[in-house]
Order: sequence, then structure tokens, then C-alpha cells
Amino acid sequence: MEPLLGVKIGCLFALLTLTLVCGLIPICFKWFQINAATGRHRRVLSLLGCTSAGVFLGAGFMHMTAEALEGIESEIQKFVKQNRTESEGSSDDADSAQTDYPYGELIISLGFFLVFFLESLALQCCHGASEGSPVQEEEWGGAHVPGLHSHGPLPSPSRGPLRALVLLLSLSFHSVFEGLAVGLQPTVAATVQLCLAVLAHKGLVVFGVGLRLVRIGTGSRWAMFSILSLGLMSPLGLALGLAVAQGDSEAGRGLAQAVLEGVAAGTFLYVTFLEILPRDLAGPEAPLAKWSCVATGFAFMAFIALWA
Repeated sequence: MEPLLGVKIGCLFALLTLTLVCGLIPICFKWFQINAATGRHRRVLSLLGCTSAGVFLGAGFMHMTAEALEGIESEIQKFVKQNRTESEGSSDDADSAQTDYPYGELIISLGFFLVFFLESLALQCCHGASEGSPVQEEEWGGAHVPGLHSHGPLPSPSRGPLRALVLLLSLSFHSVFEGLAVGLQPTVAATVQLCLAVLAHKGLVVFGVGLRLVRIGTGSRWAMFSILSLGLMSPLGLALGLAVAQGDSEAGRGLAQAVLEGVAAGTFLYVTFLEILPRDLAGPEAPLAKWSCVATGFAFMAFIALWA
């Protein structure tokens, strides 16, 4: 038991260190400040942002959504089996009808619409926030770019802080559950394997978060605090896993965890499709290069999903 505990403590520090290093690189180095970049430097940063968008897209579909669907389905199966043993009068047809319903997809969609509602409510209460401003022109490269209108209306910069907060919260939920899974592993080999899989995609995702905070103009102190808070989530989940590893889980705890992860996946998909991808794909320059970068980021996350 002592070697296993030592390995899990090592994984805890590895998760924290990697998150802080990868997340703070875009914040601490001025090279990643796209507002001050020009020419080739700006194009490289734009393509790097597209790659991070592909990473977010892959993380949303191949990791968060996939894990949420699997967890919700397994927990509902357990719930149905418990009800079947307790109430013998229920028929098999009723049980199969209950499990055939796409509960996982419903919960993820509820997370999507929850953020949609909160953002619509915020914009309704602050009616002037949805109007264009000079900040919008600066964020998208200054004056009127020929052909930019063909990509539709640009996202309002006033939504940036809210969507950045949603992004951080959804990733925080996911990070807690990742750490919890590592902390609950029964053997050293399983712990190391899962931890390496988490580290492989977590570094890229957190780097993308840091880059995203820089691109929307977040202050350095708030950005560093956000990365620090996000970095503590996986160790927190791992510590919780260590705390409950010796005892049986309470009834309903697994289902509640799966539901929360499903809601987090829905919020993450909302930010990915309505904030990250539109911002990175808005400009008309080098569309095939941008597509290649997004596809590369997604493909890498899909490859890591073989082990994660």
C-alpha cells in the first residue's frame, strides 16, 4: 500500500506542475501577445490559436463528452439493476425502455442550454453589452478587413469574460474527475498509465486555456490566478480519490458525478463552438492552413484517447 500511495502523491505533484508550467507559458512570455504581433509573427500566432481550437474540440468530443456518456450510461444501468432487484413486479420491457432513452445526450444538452440561457440573460439585463465597440475592431486586427463580412457577425467581446469563466469552470469540473479517477486506481501500473494519459492531453488543453486568456485581453494577475485555480483541481480530485479509496461509495454518488461531468461537457462544447472556433476562424486569410491546424489539434487529442 505504501508504494501505491507514493506513486499517487507523485502523480499529484506531476499534475500540478505540468498544469502551472503549460498554462503560464503563454501568459508570461510577450511573444504570445497577438495584439502586439505583426506580419508573420501574427500569422503564426493565429495558426497556433487554430491548433489550440482543435485541441479544445478534441477534448470536448473525445474526452469530456465520451467520458460523460460512458459514466451516465453505466450509472443508469446500475440504478436500473438495483430497482429491478428491489421491485420484482417490473417487466423487462419497462426496464429496456428506460435504459434506451439517451439520458447522457440529454444531460450534455442541458449543460449547453444552461450556459446559453445564462449568457442570454446577462445580455438581456445589460442591453448595451451586445452592441459593437471599438474594442471589437482592435481584437480582430484593426480596421475593416476585406472579405471579413462573409464570415458573418463576429462574437461580441463583452461575452469573452463570461465564456472564459465558463471554460474554466467546465475544465475545473473535468479536472477534478480526472484526478478522482487517478486517485481511485487500485494498482501502481493502473495509476501510472492513467496519470500519463491525463498528463498527455492536460498539458495541451491548459496551454490552450492560457493562450485563450491572453487573446481576450485578460489581466496578467487574473490569468495567473485562473491557471493556478485550474491547476489545483486535478490534485484536489486525486486527494478526494485517496480519501474514498478505502471505503464504498455512497449510493447515488457515482450518478451525481456523471451528471456533473455531463453538464461540464455541455458547457465546454458551447464555449468551443460559439467562442473559440468563431474567433480563430473569423479572418479570411489562409483558410486551408487554419483547417489543417484545427484538424491537427483534434487528431492529436483523438490519438491520446486511445489511452486516456
